[in-house]
Amino acid sequence: ALSIGPKSRAQPSRAPSAARRLRGSRMPGMLWMIGLGLGDAGDITLKGLEALKESKYIYLEAYTSILPGLSKEELAAAYGVGDIIEADRELVESGCEEMLERAKEDVVAFLVVGDALCATTHCDLWLRARKMGVQVRVVHNASVMNAIAACGLQLYRFGETVSIPFWVDDWKPASFYDKIVANYKAGLHTLCLLDIKTKEQTVENLMRGRPIYEPPRFMTVAQALVQLREIEKDRGEGIAADGTEVVGVARLGRDDQAVVFGTCAEVAEADLGGPLHSMVVCAPELHELEREFLEYHHVKKSEA
Repeated sequence: ALSIGPKSRAQPSRAPSAARRLRGSRMPGMLWMIGLGLGDAGDITLKGLEALKESKYIYLEAYTSILPGLSKEELAAAYGVGDIIEADRELVESGCEEMLERAKEDVVAFLVVGDALCATTHCDLWLRARKMGVQVRVVHNASVMNAIAACGLQLYRFGETVSIPFWVDDWKPASFYDKIVANYKAGLHTLCLLDIKTKEQTVENLMRGRPIYEPPRFMTVAQALVQLREIEKDRGEGIAADGTEVVGVARLGRDDQAVVFGTCAEVAEADLGGPLHSMVVCAPELHELEREFLEYHHVKKSEA
């Protein structure tokens, strides 16, 4: 098991830690927003780990993303720290009041899978903390927003990122389709972030105040393409036609990451394995280097 706990005695650090240097004497408390990266516990930066070890309270945001297969207990053991508090959807969307109050007097760490500020939710948290007079420091890390370059598409050719939510019987939003169309017409790729559902309640349990939660669900590339192609049938803009080229990505940043390139029809049939999945709708024209790189991930080669 991975362990990045206590520092080696052979090379003691004489300089004050990042947390102590930045905290200074201005305020007794501080909120550290720390990106964990995408792969496993070993992706945290040295600066982030130092700040984590200085923290009295540690929260793990478990709403916008997860590290598949790693529990908060396993993370705590790997980092050599005490208890980690799960910050679920209810806690995050309610404003994290308890956490921010603690950060006025003590050092608090808020751990985020990926980068600490890529999600709007986390930018809102930063603003809430500053308005409450809490000192905030951010430790950045890799996220899907830059690691998607692993598929071979050039980052400067991406347009607006979209989120594709799970449809339900009476709620089938399609605004993400319009944004993909706009990117496509501008000759840009579209990164599609696929929905995750953790600690969700049925309407009945929510109305009755019963703390009963549904099993976690993670949208697959195949499910995203089903929804996208259903909209395509009505709209016909060509961004999800059978021959449109897309990239399916799973477990980005991990040793077992999967990347599959092909047409919508081909990628829809590919098995990318477990979560988390993302998808790119490619621009209508690919640079020759992009296509050469993508061919290494062509679905037909994966099946060979």
